[in-house]
Amino acid sequence: MNNATLLGIDHVVIAVNDLAVAAADYRALGFSVTPGGRHPGRATENALVVFADGAYLELITYHAPAPDERWWRTLQAAGSGFVDHALWPEDTLAALAAARARGLDALVGPVPGSRVRPDGQRIEWVSARATTPELPFLCADRTPRALRVPEGEARRHANGAQGIAELVVAVDALDAALARCRALLGPALPLVTAPPDAQGLQRAHYRLGAQR
Repeated sequence: MNNATLLGIDHVVIAVNDLAVAAADYRALGFSVTPGGRHPGRATENALVVFADGAYLELITYHAPAPDERWWRTLQAAGSGFVDHALWPEDTLAALAAARARGLDALVGPVPGSRVRPDGQRIEWVSARATTPELPFLCADRTPRALRVPEGEARRHANGAQGIAELVVAVDALDAALARCRALLGPALPLVTAPPDAQGLQRAHYRLGAQR
């Protein structure tokens, strides 16, 4: 494994209008929801649904308008729901440099990030942000990962959920999206395309390594 390796899905971002209501809805569905905290310098707060495989759902809300942020604009336009997803690289800087060397110019970074948990613990990470909505962003920890992604009871759910089996992202132009994904993923993670289905939808998929 080299330090540019993409290890799996880090998390899926779900923007919500009311964090308390969203958390209650997920708990009613049998998920364990862990308060995440607030992000310094941003008007955001989150809660986490962490799975046994180490991936998680991030429920995030805004306490003030943020028109410069795509997540906020999507929330205003479409209401609560999926806004983004992140992959976990061994090293964000190495993965970013490798993607740029393959011709990908749709990642901005490195971008430092942090969150202060309800218990006062500050956690930090570094990311590379995608400028096109079909691409994932990259997120790797500066502080120990277990501080950001809780272990133990937080990963056990009454409904038996163990992880994220599949994530489907709709795109306007498949060929262009595939070119950007290939530049991000590299030749070691081939994209597999399938012929159009009965509805005329064409799909492509890739599989990352085991979660943690």
